[in-house]
Parts: sequence; C-alpha cells; structure tokens
Amino acid sequence: MQGELIMEKLGVLASIAVDIAIPLWVGLVTTFVLSVLVVLTTRWHGFLSLDESAGVQKVHAHPTPRVGGLPMVLGLLVAVWLSPPDLREKIWPWLLAGSPAFAFGLAEDLTKRVSVTKRLLATMASGLLAWALTGYALTSVNVWGLDWLLQFTLVAVVFTAFAVGGVANAINIIDGLNGLASSMVLWALLGVATLAASLGDAVLASTCLLLVACVLGFFLVNWPLGKLFLGDGGSYFLGFVLAWACVLLVERHAEVSAFAALLLCIHPITEVLYSVYRRKVRRQHLGHPDRLHFHSLIKRRLMQRLLPHSSKTVRNSVGGLLVGAMSLLPAVLVQWVYSSTVASLAAVAVLGLGYVWLYQRMVARFGA
Repeated sequence: MQGELIMEKLGVLASIAVDIAIPLWVGLVTTFVLSVLVVLTTRWHGFLSLDESAGVQKVHAHPTPRVGGLPMVLGLLVAVWLSPPDLREKIWPWLLAGSPAFAFGLAEDLTKRVSVTKRLLATMASGLLAWALTGYALTSVNVWGLDWLLQFTLVAVVFTAFAVGGVANAINIIDGLNGLASSMVLWALLGVATLAASLGDAVLASTCLLLVACVLGFFLVNWPLGKLFLGDGGSYFLGFVLAWACVLLVERHAEVSAFAALLLCIHPITEVLYSVYRRKVRRQHLGHPDRLHFHSLIKRRLMQRLLPHSSKTVRNSVGGLLVGAMSLLPAVLVQWVYSSTVASLAAVAVLGLGYVWLYQRMVARFGA
C-alpha cells in the first residue's frame, strides 16, 4: 500500500516533468557545459576563483575553483526563460529574491573578504525580499504561543527571514565533501516537488524540478572528481531556494505541518545546532573553522578505515555521497507524515537524535 502511494506520487511528478521537459534538459545541459568551461578556463580566472587546499577545515587535495554557483544560476536563468510564460512569471520573484544571498556569497568566493556576518545578513535580506515580492511569510509553525505571535506581520516576516538565513547558512556549513551539499539539496527539493505535485501545486513542483535539473548539471562536474566547488555563492543560493520552497509548501497548503518542512532540512539544521553545542562545550568561537563536522569525521575517520588504500579524492567522494544520501530518508518519510504534526515531530526527533548518536559513536570508536 505504501509502495503504491509513492508510485502514484511519482507518477504525478513525472507528468509535470514531461510538461517542462525542454527547460529541464536545457537547464541541466547548460549548467553542465558552463561548469566544464569554468574548469577548463581556470588558468584565466584562478587567481580569483581558486579555493586553496591549505586550511584546518579543507578536505580536498588540490586548489579548485569555488564558483560553481555561477554556472548553476546561469543555467537556471536559461531554463526559466524557456519555461511556459505562466510558470516563468511565478519563478522570477524567487530568482530576484535569492540575488543578495548569491551575490554576497559569490563576492566571498572571489575576494575572500566578505565576513560571515555580512553573508548571513544577505541571506536574511533574501528572505525579506522574497516576502516583499510574493507576500508569503510563515504564519504558523505548529508551536503554541509562537503561532499567535506570527499573526503579526512584522513578527512573521522577521521570523521567516531568520529561518531562511538559518537554512542557507546550514547548507553552506555542510558544503565540505564532493557532492555532499548538492546531493543533499537535490534530495530535499525532490521531496518538496513530489509532495507539492501530489497536493496539486504544479508551480511549486515545476520550480523545484528546474532547480534539481541545474543542481544535477553541477553535480556531474563536482562529483566524483571534485573539479568544481559550489562555493559560498552556490551554497547560500541553494540554501535560500530550499528554505523558500519549504516556506511556500507550508503557507500554500494548510494541511502540511511546519515540522514536515523542518524534516526536509533536518540534517543540515542538526549539524549547525550540534556544532554550536560542541563549540560551546569546548569553549571555542562559534565561527571558528574546525575539522569536527560530521562530514569531516566521515571522510577522515570512517572512509580512511573502510578505504585505506584509496586516494584522498575517492574517500572524499564516497563520503560525500553517503552523507548526502541522509536527506533521502526524510524526503521519503515526509510523503506520509506531512499532515500530522505529531508524526512529523517524531520523525524530526528520531532523525535528529540519530545524527547525534552516529556522531558520538564515530568519536568514541575512531576519535576526533
């Protein structure tokens, strides 16, 4: 019965994909080709775009261009331009709203001089701009007391901006292995698209599919060889569009619990919260880079044990794909629990605690 439900949902999503098949393929191919061109022309722009391999949080072997967000956004612009007019009109506000997050992130990729605070404020500005352009803001999160406060527009808008900025920052933090951030966002967006399609929201489903196509175009260059990185521009932009997709899912469909949207972003959010906790315990600065993120431990400890004779790149890529796949389970679970706050909250709690358990087990067995 459950398998039939998933197949039915995927069937509806497939029919939507067929309607926008040309923009999907063009977006994927354009992003892929532009990403390859960025790699091939590194000698011309490397003095600006390269991410050096030296650094406590670095896990790659060689200097690599970190401007993968640029070809992805350009590919998305082409895909949207080729989309049906009614869909195109609905997507443009998304892209415009995401421009501060992308621009400040890209500026950091090129100059290495944009502070974390400025980038975080830029992502929050994207949330504010999205509200201004669409009129949507979170008015209910299924939490007693807070829902009453969210009836006041100012509170709702500020809360939404903080939530969007938080998710965008979380995606940036987990962007540490080949294919990790892009595959994690890809699975989450597919989860939103599948649920939106089953609820009759073809616009939201189509937008998420276009995003997935462009993310996939970048992924094919980033994984497994790590020839191009998302960079802050790409990761902040993807974090914004994922967060805004979740906002629209909740606000357009009263039957969708806010905890279902939280479930779709559970791993990156848990990573951020747990990182804050462990840094406070260790009395470290919250913004100080380290090698103790979940994905860093997977690559340095688990992959080194499982693949002792493999290259650094292989361990990086296998680890990235494994950790990225952690977003697949929530994307599937949400299809059943989305209408129940209790079930959604239970799923969030189980997966969040599961992350902490896995982290502590790795530290206990392999050391930090």
